[in-house]
Amino acid sequence: MTAQTETPGSVTTVYKVSGMSCGHCEGSVSGEISQIPGVSSVTAVASSGEVTVVSAAPLDEEAVRGAVDEAGFDLVGQA
Repeated sequence: MTAQTETPGSVTTVYKVSGMSCGHCEGSVSGEISQIPGVSSVTAVASSGEVTVVSAAPLDEEAVRGAVDEAGFDLVGQA
């Protein structure tokens, strides 16, 4: 996991994603979520299935779900 620097006013949300098993999976999920407007940082950890997202404002969960689906995985919900 990488250290993150939060800017004032940023929101950190942890999501559970099923199906990730390797670094390539982490990269796919991170890449798709990072394209959502307002996202400044994404850290995916396959071993725990957790994806930590730092954004300027709370994200629409359906937007996150769509990005995770596009990467080929399933969003379980917020951790």
